[in-house]
Amino acid sequence: MSDPGSEDAESGEAGKDIGEYEGDRDGEGQRHGFGKARLPNGDTYEGEYEHGLRSGHGTYRFKNGALYTGNYLQNKKHGKGVFFYPDGSKYAGDWVHDQRQGYGEYLYANGDTYTGEWANNKRHGQGTYVYKETGSKYVGCWVNGIQNGPAELIHLNHRFKGRFLNGKPLGRGKFIFDIGCEQHGEYIQPVQEKEEEDEDEPPLPLEPIWKVSEITKLTPWSPHDEELLVPKEAADGVAEEEEIPSALDAEEGEDHPE
Repeated sequence: MSDPGSEDAESGEAGKDIGEYEGDRDGEGQRHGFGKARLPNGDTYEGEYEHGLRSGHGTYRFKNGALYTGNYLQNKKHGKGVFFYPDGSKYAGDWVHDQRQGYGEYLYANGDTYTGEWANNKRHGQGTYVYKETGSKYVGCWVNGIQNGPAELIHLNHRFKGRFLNGKPLGRGKFIFDIGCEQHGEYIQPVQEKEEEDEDEPPLPLEPIWKVSEITKLTPWSPHDEELLVPKEAADGVAEEEEIPSALDAEEGEDHPE
């Protein structure tokens, strides 16, 4: 979710309506030190300035109810800070030039949470997403806000280890059950056959299908250990092929464009 309001209306004093200000100034009359300001658009800022720009720690209140409290550098959110959004969501963590970047935690309006790495306002790197409604959580890699790479999807009484591509599991992996066994196999992307009358319409994406290869006892394995993709010890032979509901039935409930 992009930050609401505008913090740019305070960026100059020459011939512009810059609102009201009460506080310290430097030798040239610019805001410098601690001060309180009310901007022409109704937003307010209380905190530190350096030569006319917000720099240091401060609190910026938007007229729509949003609030940021944390560090600034030359009018940009930079360093540690907390942003409270109008819909009730909240981000607490690192900022770089007004972007969520580094490490931080986002509490979404529906109660879901993400804790991990960020880049350019998007989930990017290693992180954990917890779905409040189901209690399930995704622990693994993200690329530009999308689940992508080695990961583990943990549910109440079982979990899936494998790789994700564009938010869906794909390729070799395994389901690990609390009763003490594992089901190995792979997610295969089915190919949709086009009908003659629908040749001009792009095919709708199909959900990956889980194909079982075997059932085993608990074995150490991660998506990085390619040599262990086929377990050496089989418990009760090879299981028949069957479909398991997608590990991502609990889709993200958040609707924050990032």
